[in-house]
Amino acid sequence: MRVLHAVTLHSPSHAFGGPVRVALNLAGGLRARGHEAGLLALGEGFPDPWPTSVEGVPAKLFPARRILPLGFSGMTSPALLASAGRLVRDADVVHVHLARDLVTLPVALAALRAGKPLVLQTHGMVDPSEKLLAKVLDAVAVRRLLRGADAVLYLTPHEREGLDAVVGAPLPGAVRLVNGTTAQKERPALAGPPRILYSARLQARKRPVDFVDAAPAILAAHPDAEFVVAGPDEGELPAVKARIGELGLTSRFTVPGALSTAEVLTELRRAHVYVLPSVDEPFPMSVLEALSVGVPTVVTHSNGLARDIATASAGHAVTPGPAGVAEAVLALLDPAENAKASAAARELATESFSMDAVLDTLIPVYEAAQR
Repeated sequence: MRVLHAVTLHSPSHAFGGPVRVALNLAGGLRARGHEAGLLALGEGFPDPWPTSVEGVPAKLFPARRILPLGFSGMTSPALLASAGRLVRDADVVHVHLARDLVTLPVALAALRAGKPLVLQTHGMVDPSEKLLAKVLDAVAVRRLLRGADAVLYLTPHEREGLDAVVGAPLPGAVRLVNGTTAQKERPALAGPPRILYSARLQARKRPVDFVDAAPAILAAHPDAEFVVAGPDEGELPAVKARIGELGLTSRFTVPGALSTAEVLTELRRAHVYVLPSVDEPFPMSVLEALSVGVPTVVTHSNGLARDIATASAGHAVTPGPAGVAEAVLALLDPAENAKASAAARELATESFSMDAVLDTLIPVYEAAQR
């Protein structure tokens, strides 16, 4: 089976975040099962020559052009758009990681026009919105695609309700598909001072400043603790650095910027606790990666993985804010509690969020779409 995965942007800094990670994991898993799967996306920030594969997945990356001041939504490539019809015709299934943008919408429309089996996965990026541009795109393309796709994949009941609201009726062909993570080596035995890691985009919704503000309470009990704030900047880096300076904690924090996949895994294997203090986070890949390595994790109650983590005792779900984060981190720095939560994290990742489990759900969706 030839499967084309289309996503908005791939870059060395992983600026587009989770959807690219999901697309690569799915494509890699499909290839391991003998299918032909490739990636189609804009590219940005690569030195020449540009890669023709990413993590073993064949990739067609087109130079991104920013034609509107709308972040990722304002990026496109005339060359990609001109090639979209041919690329979808060469696929047996077109799997589009759909956002309201000028890449995934045209590719999905090209697949619909060509009569190709079309699977959409929205990653929480298509939800009810009062913004004028969102209303225009919904009227012109989004509703048509959601209704016309052979399947629409959603993460949580909340996301499904939002998609129904965008369409204005219960969505046909909706299938729940959780994110999966590839198997990873367990982190080695902990050594050195406590190391607490945040590794995600520095964006307001992800609350990186809450992570910084939790540090003083943690340092009161563990004065040798070290903190890492890693990830590409999406507006919060100045606030993060300013708050670290205001608290006089420059020597306790490392702010390395965007990390490669290999560098993220290296940081996870050094971490005692992983923290993602974001609110309304649908299903974060960074948390799944932490669990797969065996790093106890702290999230807020509105995180899509909060219930799973709390039920499995793989970490803690807390009320948003630095106080809850600090209390949870301190509990997980107890050596016995940390070891117990680490084992539970690995078990949760393996049993509930392995790529095998995800592909066992996804491949029948593809097969049904081709009938």
